[in-house]
Amino acid sequence: MPKESTNKPTIYDVADRAGVAISTVSRVLNDSRDVSDQTRKSVRAAIEELQFRPSRTAKSLAQQSSRTIAVAVPTFTTPFHNELLKGVRSRLSDVDIDLLLCDLKWAAPEDTLMNFLGRGAMDGLLVAGLPVDAAIGEELVQLGVPVILIGSRWDELDSFYWDEETGVRLAVEHLINRGHKRIGMITTHLESALRDARIRGYKQTLAQAGLETRDEWIAVGRTEKHAGFSEESGYEAMQDLLAADPPITAVFASSDVQAIGAWQAIRHAGMEVPDDFALVGYDDIKVSRFIGLSSIAQNMHEVGERTADRLLYRINNPGKIDAFRSELVESELIVRKSS
Repeated sequence: MPKESTNKPTIYDVADRAGVAISTVSRVLNDSRDVSDQTRKSVRAAIEELQFRPSRTAKSLAQQSSRTIAVAVPTFTTPFHNELLKGVRSRLSDVDIDLLLCDLKWAAPEDTLMNFLGRGAMDGLLVAGLPVDAAIGEELVQLGVPVILIGSRWDELDSFYWDEETGVRLAVEHLINRGHKRIGMITTHLESALRDARIRGYKQTLAQAGLETRDEWIAVGRTEKHAGFSEESGYEAMQDLLAADPPITAVFASSDVQAIGAWQAIRHAGMEVPDDFALVGYDDIKVSRFIGLSSIAQNMHEVGERTADRLLYRINNPGKIDAFRSELVESELIVRKSS
């Protein structure tokens, strides 16, 4: 039984009182047929007992007065995620659907997502950059609306994902083919499957070429903003790489924004790209095309469009049974003057 509180009761309080999952409460609020009469009665009793009032969004959806798609991403302020959101928005521009944004936050994305799901119902959900485990996967499956994953996979959901190790291999092999033998890497301090996969791809590619790898050639900046995917972090990490002994001649950065910061650190040290250092980033954000930064393109705008199309298809065909699809998005090396 939930603790007494001066705060307004939440969908979590209702779920606790009724002894059901929050997804079940959501289905009751939206008059879904996929709930037994006894369960519906228990949830309604809990709602009345707690005097719970669902959010405006949940009410309007229950009345079918509007439709809402939610997009959950770790942040809205990085160029990488901006491209994704632009792609989604371009597909929704001619559709009468509201777009709801959820900032997952880098530090505790799982908790943030669960809290978000408890605030009200939606017609569909896009989730980007969130590793899915059994608990989250089951919650998303039981949500009762179409869900599309971006950057991760789950058997019972549609998804679009990348092979991170292959993307890194393209970047490092390019530097090796340009004659570089001592290649550094800039990564992030935040432990994640993405970070580990990119470090693994970097080390494996060098090892397969018979080249040396050293721990001090893998650098991390001190700035924690955006989980280390920032210009400041790249600048700081490059300062450490500039002091490497023996010196490196090329750098692979785990994101374009880190590479841009590294480029500035190289210039401040009185050196130039690519004369003194070759540099390759990851993501191929828009600004990279204008400054001549070589990068691994993940085609986020296109991915945003494709995921929105898939979600709209699922929403508009609720009774159609199609197999869930996991689609590998091919990464592409874009070579420019920096390398």
